[in-house]
Amino acid sequence: MKTKSGDFVLPGDALGVTEEFVPADWTYDDEGKIRSLVAGTVSLDQKNKRISIIPKTSSPIMLSNGIVVFGQISEVRGQRALMKIEGEKDNKRSLVTNFSGGIHISQADKGYVAKLTDEFHIGDLVEARVTKVIGLDNVDLTTAENELGVIKAMCTNCRSYMKKMTKNEVLCPNCGRKERRKISAKYEG
Repeated sequence: MKTKSGDFVLPGDALGVTEEFVPADWTYDDEGKIRSLVAGTVSLDQKNKRISIIPKTSSPIMLSNGIVVFGQISEVRGQRALMKIEGEKDNKRSLVTNFSGGIHISQADKGYVAKLTDEFHIGDLVEARVTKVIGLDNVDLTTAENELGVIKAMCTNCRSYMKKMTKNEVLCPNCGRKERRKISAKYEG
């Protein structure tokens, strides 16, 4: 590996490979290559075999395990709902780059979930907790907590925002359609 501690790097610069180091702060794994997310100085931890970046300026938010993020559902497949992550909850600073996350059916709610389409629909605004960051488009999320889930549901019929009726049911005030969702305890509407 040619990168050394103290080297200045730009976003996307290759720092090493995952066979030698584990990507840490401000880095990500790009098919086995460790790359920088921000402009800054390389920091190598030889003892723990970790490589990270010390950002040059006041840096944007970096996703990490445990933080709560919000975003919009872009696709719902059989076992996974895809979400475009907009930012960290209660933080006005923007993300370092665009991230996409996925909520596996086993992480949608506590207990058994028969159909993911009973939990989320395209256009829903969701709060979720980050469980694993693998790369820019591979962030694992969970909504299996009471305060996590859909915070604003969009009607699949007329695309209006819906009102909460029960713990897991919403009603469209525009067309009268009722739908199921994994509703957050903090649902707005």
